[in-house]
Amino acid sequence: MAKSSGLNTRRTAARVTVAAVTAALVATGTTAAFAADAPGRSASQVTAAAKASGAAKYSVTAQFKAAQVNAVYGMDSKGNLYGYGPDGKGGLGSRQPTGNGWQDARFITQVDQNLDGESDGIWDVTAGELHYTKWGSSSVLVGGGWNIYNRVLSTGNLGGASYEDLLARDSSGVLWLYLGYGNGKLTSRYKVGGGWNAYTDLAGKGDLTGDGKDDIVAKDSSGVLWLYKGTGNSKAPFAARTRIGSGWNTYNALISVGDINYDGITDLLARDKNGALWLYKGTGKASAPYASRVKIGNAGWNTYRILY
Repeated sequence: MAKSSGLNTRRTAARVTVAAVTAALVATGTTAAFAADAPGRSASQVTAAAKASGAAKYSVTAQFKAAQVNAVYGMDSKGNLYGYGPDGKGGLGSRQPTGNGWQDARFITQVDQNLDGESDGIWDVTAGELHYTKWGSSSVLVGGGWNIYNRVLSTGNLGGASYEDLLARDSSGVLWLYLGYGNGKLTSRYKVGGGWNAYTDLAGKGDLTGDGKDDIVAKDSSGVLWLYKGTGNSKAPFAARTRIGSGWNTYNALISVGDINYDGITDLLARDKNGALWLYKGTGKASAPYASRVKIGNAGWNTYRILY
């Protein structure tokens, strides 16, 4: 099965039928064509504050690949999108409206398709269909049958190929990996393993340990946070989990969009039950991947049904 890019397909005006795609294990292989969505949804990008340049750009050691730098986005109950760009001082800038019409979306996750260090658009699951929306463009249908999943998110390059991938967990707790082609399309799925319904949150967007491979973290129902180091192998993308710490049930959402404080290491954001937003800066140490938390947003973040 292909794991590299180089796939150039043309969008077609005809919609791909849900039944045909579902029959192919709800995957989007190399021969599936995009189909234009109906109008009515919009999504634009928030530009982060200017990054430092040259040797002073990052303070991390050379083994780290530079983490993505993205805005944090939220969707409210009316389907409106808002973005908060990193302010260059370790926090987030003011809220900016970035789109509307997303009230029926079940999952939204941003993705860097061209490897330039910032997201190019979003994948979403709406009415059981997976769509890709390039910033400022119309949504296109990728495939159907995605109603079988209770969690869908992009967590960087997990399969060892060139581009960002997509994780999906089904209702029985099995986690699946779809490799990205860099244009919104995906390969057929790879089975990661069972038992993932033990986790209430999954997050990741880069390398946490300095080995050059993207990792994820997972919070279980007891409030314990676990690190899954990436292997770069699509057939076994994670090493055995290691415990980070307990007490994480104070949060009702965990997300990672990359590097918030411009030190080159991916960070973690956590929203508490009062709606405040906390930043856990990445340290690059597998034994303790996050520094002590810093509050970067006051109460009010609970207004968002989806953070991405």
